[in-house]
Amino acid sequence: MPEPIRVLVTGAAGQIAYSLLYSIGNGSVFGNDQPIILVLLDITPMMGVLDGVLMELQDCALPLLKDVIATDKEEVAFKDLDVAVLVGSMPRREGMERKDLLKANVKIFKSQGAALEQYAKKSVKVIVVGNPANTNCLTASKSAPSIPKENFSCLTRLDHNRAKSQIALKLGVTADDVKNVIIWGNHSSTQYPDVNHAKVKLQGKEVGVYEAVKDDSWLKGDFIMTVQQRGAAVIKARKLSSAMSAAKAIADHIRNIWFGTPEGEFVSMGVISDGNSYGIPDDLLYSFPVVIKNKTWKFVEGLPINDFSREKMDLTAKELAEEKETAFEFLSSA
Repeated sequence: MPEPIRVLVTGAAGQIAYSLLYSIGNGSVFGNDQPIILVLLDITPMMGVLDGVLMELQDCALPLLKDVIATDKEEVAFKDLDVAVLVGSMPRREGMERKDLLKANVKIFKSQGAALEQYAKKSVKVIVVGNPANTNCLTASKSAPSIPKENFSCLTRLDHNRAKSQIALKLGVTADDVKNVIIWGNHSSTQYPDVNHAKVKLQGKEVGVYEAVKDDSWLKGDFIMTVQQRGAAVIKARKLSSAMSAAKAIADHIRNIWFGTPEGEFVSMGVISDGNSYGIPDDLLYSFPVVIKNKTWKFVEGLPINDFSREKMDLTAKELAEEKETAFEFLSSA
């Protein structure tokens, strides 16, 4: 058996974590032979709930879980980490300006970034889920300057999975038959779900999605809107946020970091934009198509970008640049 790895989940008393922790503990994220020390962090008022989660994890009797630590202290939670999954954030409340949301979250992610810097391994992989995920991720990275910025990523895999499944539903195939959709930009309603380079398996042959769907106005209209607005649609229907699908996407995202992407396939991840070939300004945390090998991601290069895509990619970059500016005003005073 290999040495146990230390995996932190923040916001561990919340809904997404509740759907995620079992997958981490049962081997479906890091592999069936990888023992895990699971660290659960939440705020002090949630410690009672967290104790209940801890009991349940014990009661799952998972052979790979070597230890489960529940805490409200960052110095305990961030010590010697191999992986940090930062799910906890200040949610947007009714009537709350995005600016207020950014301010509250800058404080949280500056503190967690500093804790990563001080206590975690320098090789730690950090996955930010809490919204606004891209800017929270950038804030954490800036606050942990000695950890490579390539080690930080944010979750746009849920949007990626949503895009795959919409195409699959339209064509009457399974989501597995669709590959290489792309989410560009921000995990917000400006994100751009792009299927210009996506392929679908129909009758055993791989076909371009535009060719397969034969409905350009849907692909450029309702399809994009549905993916952009899907989170809000789930909340409206369920009266709660999309925890099950978010947890599945987090598991997919981490599994790809750990084991790489399949040959000929790429996935979407929010990563640092430095050195990209798509004209996105440096120093933004932007979602790109990436391939992963040996726990290292690389941009998928050389994809032709048409005018429709260009406009959408620039629009979401502009939003991210504005968010960053607002966040960094708070960051310097936080």
